[in-house]
Amino acid sequence: MAKTETTTTPVTPTWRWLCKHPICWLGFGFGTGLAPKAPGTFGTLPALPLAALWLMLDLPLWQNILTALIVFLVGIPICDFTERLLQQQDYGGIVWDEIAAMMLILYCIPHSPIWWIAAFAVFRLFDALKPWPIRWFDAHFHGGLGIMLDDLIAAIMSLIILIPTVYFFNQ
Repeated sequence: MAKTETTTTPVTPTWRWLCKHPICWLGFGFGTGLAPKAPGTFGTLPALPLAALWLMLDLPLWQNILTALIVFLVGIPICDFTERLLQQQDYGGIVWDEIAAMMLILYCIPHSPIWWIAAFAVFRLFDALKPWPIRWFDAHFHGGLGIMLDDLIAAIMSLIILIPTVYFFNQ
C-alpha cells in the first residue's frame, strides 16, 4: 500500500481535501460523508442508485451477494487508509461501510421502493443504536476492518428482520 502522509493533529476533511485524496473520496461515500449532520444517513444514500444500477443486470442472487462481499472487502483498505490520513479513529464521515452494508441488504430483498425504504429505515436504526452484538464488534475491532465489520453485523441483523417480514407480507 502507498505510504500515507501523517500529521500530528487530526485532519478536518473538506471537499478540497477529498479531491486531493481519491481513496478518501470513496471512503467518504463520494463526498456524502461531509454532511454536517447525520453523515451516516447521508452516506447510506449512494447505495440506492448503485444497487439499482447493478440490479438492472438481473444477475442471480449469489452473484449479487458476491459483489456485496467484494465491495465489503475493498472497503477495508479504503476505510483504513482514510482513517489513517484523518488521524481520527472511526470518523463519522467515513461512510463506505454504510454503502457496502446497504447494498448487501438491497440485494437480498424485493426490488421495490417500499421494501427499499423499509430496509433503509431498519438499517439506519441498527447502525445508529448499535445494539449487542454490533456495539461489541464496534468496541473490539478497529481500523478498516472495525469500521466495516459493525455495519456488516447491522446489515445481517437488518436482514434477520426484513426477510421474514417480506415473506409474511408476500404470502
